[in-house]
Amino acid sequence: MSSEMRVVGVRVELPANQPILLLRETEGERYLPIWIGSVEATAIALEQQGVRPPRPLTHDLLKDVIGALGRDLEQVRITDLQEGTFFAELVFDGDVRVSARPSDSVALALRIGVPIHADESVLAEAGLIIPDEQEDEVEKFREFLDSVSPEDFRGADT
Repeated sequence: MSSEMRVVGVRVELPANQPILLLRETEGERYLPIWIGSVEATAIALEQQGVRPPRPLTHDLLKDVIGALGRDLEQVRITDLQEGTFFAELVFDGDVRVSARPSDSVALALRIGVPIHADESVLAEAGLIIPDEQEDEVEKFREFLDSVSPEDFRGADT
């Protein structure tokens, strides 16, 4: 069982200067925070903002390669969490699956426009319900960042 997720955004957690990706259940209340690398954070943020670089970035290249090979990426899944490290897979047509980091998977999913899913076991372990005092998700995200540190997750998706 899994839940469809949407990207709330990427923010930089200070003072550690560590980017964090925040996903939220499309049909639920849980958020999934994942610490990611700065290159992937930039790739996700640029795509969310609709910025088109003059030359393809790595995730743009991968999208183009998938299309050139005649394959379809159907979804990405965040499948596991082991000792603070998240695992994901790219699910292609014909149920072909390729292991990938969640950060790369999300960057690619945004470019191709396919759904992002998180397995229930991952959400049960790492999903958070952020108190609803703030309706503004960005403000809730900032409050969440003030209350946690990367050590809380014992590892990063880098």
